[in-house]
Amino acid sequence: MPVLRTVTFCTLWALMCWLIGLWLGAVTGWALFGIGLLTSVLLMATYQQRIQRWANNLDQPPPTNIGKWDPILAPIYRRLRQQAQATQQLQDNARAMLLAAEALPDGALTLNANRELTWCNQTARRHLRLKPKTDWGHSIFNILRVPEFARYARQKTWPAPLIMPIQRRGQTRTLLIQMSRYGLAEFLIVTRDITRIQQLETMRKDFVANVTQELSQPLAVMNSYLEALHPQTQEQGLAPEQQRYLGLIQEQALRMQATVDDLLVLSALESTPYANGRRVLLSQLCQQCLERAQARSAGDHHFISQIEADITLTGIESEITSAIDNLLDNAIHYTLPDGEIHLTLKRQTNGTVSLSVIDTGIGIARQDIPRLTERFYRSDHRSARPHRGTGLGLAIVRHIALRHDTELTIQSRLGQGSRFTLHFPRERILLD
Repeated sequence: MPVLRTVTFCTLWALMCWLIGLWLGAVTGWALFGIGLLTSVLLMATYQQRIQRWANNLDQPPPTNIGKWDPILAPIYRRLRQQAQATQQLQDNARAMLLAAEALPDGALTLNANRELTWCNQTARRHLRLKPKTDWGHSIFNILRVPEFARYARQKTWPAPLIMPIQRRGQTRTLLIQMSRYGLAEFLIVTRDITRIQQLETMRKDFVANVTQELSQPLAVMNSYLEALHPQTQEQGLAPEQQRYLGLIQEQALRMQATVDDLLVLSALESTPYANGRRVLLSQLCQQCLERAQARSAGDHHFISQIEADITLTGIESEITSAIDNLLDNAIHYTLPDGEIHLTLKRQTNGTVSLSVIDTGIGIARQDIPRLTERFYRSDHRSARPHRGTGLGLAIVRHIALRHDTELTIQSRLGQGSRFTLHFPRERILLD
């Protein structure tokens, strides 16, 4: 410690001067003591001045030849250099991240706790027509005056993105907007231009709708003639081989007609906005769907029902009927003869209602379950069954579930059957 060392030095210097004074005389000794003390004070003042000048500019190396302060200032300087290098590295990383964010093809902008704009990249400026010089620090609700966005951004959570049209230079662009929290109380908004995707999706829907509409009428005419020809073939004495060929033609025509009908249903679900729901007697509807399924099964399966009475909800009866029929048809197609099919409808303790179709069929592989609701998707195992549907039934069920704010869950294991459940939300359940 410099102060202690200085005091020790001064003490030793005084002792030495006292000894000299005993030898040469008191006056000479005190004179030498004064000179030595003054020299020490001047040296300390010089060291202090040099250290103070260094303290005002810590980026420079510390001064040298400052006595006992050398071993103290050197570690301080090394620590300062390490901190400066770490700070510079952090600044370089932050600058690189900002440059990467600027190069993103998606827009990104950040808001503070008051939802005021704090930063955005160039893509977000282009998507939302932001002006950094004037919009910085202003509320996003004053910058982006769109009612749909205001309702979306004021939510506490954002489980799904917002699809929002934006007018720009006389053209309408479609943006997908996703908001999330980060940090302590900040918000991140990511924007993506999906105009081209929307256009392609519209083209696809229009194409499917037009093709199925064009196919529907010729198929109906062909099926009507085949039905008329079938009884005549036996009267005219056609050969068994010819009758078999005619039966195969009729079977394939009916299958094609079913596919066209399902495509028309899907097209209508995608293109028609959800209308105001009406009161649906779900318990009665389940019983009617079960009776139709038993007729289609023709006694090949054992049906077991547990339908809780007097359950009603708000929805579109025809769509809910279609969803239940498709789930039951799916169970019939993939359950071997003498298998069991269960239809259950019951209230849950949290106020929701669950409708389940359970079968003892061939089951589904785990890797295939996430894709079952895709159009025409078939797992290799299920496609081996001789009785196949159109491959659109579960896609129809998924669309109907989405339109009714309902969740479709699928549980299955190969060789142990499947469970398909519609979870109707509490908000749609009517209390008598």
